Amino acid sequence: MSASTFFMKRTATTPHRSATTPTINVIYFKITKIPMKRIILSLSLILCVMTIRAAVKIDRIDPANWFVGMKNTSLQLMVYGENIRQADVTTDYDGVKIDSIVRLDSPNYLLVYLNLEGVKPGEMTLNFKNGKAVKKVKYELKAREKRGEERMGFTNADVLYMLMPDRFADGNPDNNDIKGMNPYKTDRSQPSLRHGGDLEGIRHHLDYFKELGVTALWFTPVLENNSPGGSYHGYATTDYYRVDPRFGTNDEYRRLTDEAHAKGLKIVMDMIFNHCGFEHPWIKDMPSKDWLNTPEWLYDRKDKTKAEVNRKYMQTTYKLTPTVDPYASAIDLKETVDGWFVPSMPDLNQRNPHVIRYLIQNSIWWIETVGIDGIRMDTYPYADADAMALWMKTIDEEYPNFNVVGETWVSDPPYTAAWQKDSKISQRNSYLKTVMDFSFHAKINQAKYENTDGSGNGMNRIYENFVYDYLYPNPSSVMAFVENHDTDRFLGNGRDTAALKQAMAILLTVKRIPQLYYGTEILMNGTKEKTDGYVRKDFPGGFPGDDHNAFTAGGRTPEENAMFTWLSRLLHWRQGNDVITKGSQTQFIPYNGVYVIARRYNGKNVMTVVNGTGRTTVFAVRRYAEVIGHNTEAKDVLTDRTVSLTDDTQLEPRKVMILEF
Repeated sequence: MSASTFFMKRTATTPHRSATTPTINVIYFKITKIPMKRIILSLSLILCVMTIRAAVKIDRIDPANWFVGMKNTSLQLMVYGENIRQADVTTDYDGVKIDSIVRLDSPNYLLVYLNLEGVKPGEMTLNFKNGKAVKKVKYELKAREKRGEERMGFTNADVLYMLMPDRFADGNPDNNDIKGMNPYKTDRSQPSLRHGGDLEGIRHHLDYFKELGVTALWFTPVLENNSPGGSYHGYATTDYYRVDPRFGTNDEYRRLTDEAHAKGLKIVMDMIFNHCGFEHPWIKDMPSKDWLNTPEWLYDRKDKTKAEVNRKYMQTTYKLTPTVDPYASAIDLKETVDGWFVPSMPDLNQRNPHVIRYLIQNSIWWIETVGIDGIRMDTYPYADADAMALWMKTIDEEYPNFNVVGETWVSDPPYTAAWQKDSKISQRNSYLKTVMDFSFHAKINQAKYENTDGSGNGMNRIYENFVYDYLYPNPSSVMAFVENHDTDRFLGNGRDTAALKQAMAILLTVKRIPQLYYGTEILMNGTKEKTDGYVRKDFPGGFPGDDHNAFTAGGRTPEENAMFTWLSRLLHWRQGNDVITKGSQTQFIPYNGVYVIARRYNGKNVMTVVNGTGRTTVFAVRRYAEVIGHNTEAKDVLTDRTVSLTDDTQLEPRKVMILEF
């Protein structure tokens, strides 16, 4: 065959923004008067290049493994890889069916939905084929350690101790500075920078929690937050399947949980479905135009910056009332739910079924992988209500004894009650078992400065808070607190132990799930006047070089030891106390400045008696005859002293008693 002029034609599939239809391009290669050997060589090179370009590249699959024997047998796999969208997927693992393949807008994502009904544990092979190129990926299907019904969540029998890993204890200084992370600085002198606390630091002090008497630990988020500056608080997730390496590893998280369980402590994981961090891979390369609640311009721009987002994005109004307002305008609701929390936290679109499925699976994966005992969901009402209800319903069906608490930050009981599962005052069922009592927080912090009078001040506020418990389907599954990481410390910048003891006595004896904030037991104080960092101070003794070690009695000041001992006594008394966790509740309108709450169960009684004034007053026992009955004396569990129930008792200013009889 002599050399001649000819055209070689091939078709090439070019990724397109459409989720389903590729564009077919026709490419012509013109070759003129080339010897046959050179033609053959050129064709070989072209075919080689085509093969290289057609190679299937997979960077990761979320989740990295899964579990068989789930009630919901559907599994979504999010596959990441350059130009992976057009790949076909097969597997010959016994029983596994591929229900659907979803090709998103971005060419670099592929969603594969599998059905695992009746499938046995083992390692399956997934075959990704793009043209003639095939990539085989091993994928593990694990056996579950427990049935879903055996996963027991936190209840009102527990006391949650909330802490920030970065500010509690540094158990491994080697992970303070991690190469490859976005620029950040560890500097304990700066309240808004990372301080170096980690999961190992928490693990080293599990006995401290046991000594104190709490039963469950809630950490602020531990997942990767690869943001410049470090995002020490954890609320800007950049990888939903990885513990932030500055806190530790997934294995260390599991080890901490296992050792906590061995000591009778539960672990509650803080999650965020409303938003992710700006440095999440989804922001640089969005899977689809509707993956976020965001203008389309953000999807199209590959050089987007936070500064540009700050100019153009829609921020939430932080007004949560439109989510329950029957007269809410569409724009008000949209601004609340679809607006971004801040420019560094892009708002996820949970109405996209693939987004919410990803998030649902992620929470299940952590339950199964680490063995967490509960979830605290951040910014709950800011996310789409129907999608969040689907999440909660799925969790409840899979783990009927598990528990989730949602942050519902409005200080009106009707608002909070509307978000609890089976609410009769809501248009929809949220399936959310536990809500946070921001009303109690607001009122106890007002009452501490006031004298209880004959109108509405002081302890009248607490009385009125519980009046509205009829709105809650389950008041025993409402979480109450006097402070947390987003509020001023209860002590402000002072150390008024009288007010703190009254607050703790009420918190730990009423029909609620109580939550403490780290350091309350040693009188840690601070306000947010300058920055949140001042209510998130380092726990003394948790960091190398600390002179003050509050983890031991010998390291605490006499004042700190007195508060620790008082609170520890109350917490240990509460453990396993059926009167507090199962008993009925009766409260009395404050009288002579005295507020009384009574709990009763199986013939046993507890009365919390609070002098809500700065003066000496009288506890008039005859007023409480319906609870006291024929009992003539009681023990004050706070002091071990015997108190007469037949004669009136003088109460010193701000005195509190917990009477057991």
